[in-house]
Amino acid sequence: MVFFLSSCGVYTFKDVTIPPEVKTVKISFLENRASYKNPQLSPRLTDQLQQKISNQTRLIRTNKDDAHYQISGYISSYNVSTAGLSSQGGTTRQQAATNRLTVAVHITLFNSLDGKSQEYDVSRDFDFSAGLSLQQAENQLLDDIIKNVTDEIFNRIFSNW
Repeated sequence: MVFFLSSCGVYTFKDVTIPPEVKTVKISFLENRASYKNPQLSPRLTDQLQQKISNQTRLIRTNKDDAHYQISGYISSYNVSTAGLSSQGGTTRQQAATNRLTVAVHITLFNSLDGKSQEYDVSRDFDFSAGLSLQQAENQLLDDIIKNVTDEIFNRIFSNW
């Protein structure tokens, strides 16, 4: 088994594909460039991505600019829209029943070994009751937002999804 993994030329673990020559990763702070800024989102998202990469890959984290993989990016969108309507008391008047928070992140992966960059845009939607304020919804959804957006970024970079 060890011979097979070392001879196949590509490291695969938990559906993670990393070329064997890639050993180090630098993960830069994910800045919040969205028009609405949740102050907790950038630091928590950056921290969760760093933890996930450390825990689920063999890559060694570094802050050096010569890291084999250099991951940078920013939160590009944080918007609320109406996702569902309901009728008001049998009339034709409608009001929002469900709102949707859309969080989008732009990621750049630079491979210093071959000098190539790849860019990814990931986006996730999170629905919540229209009876909640955005701040109330954020309090309920923030952990899910962090987990799901982190998973989406990780999968786009390491699982070729």
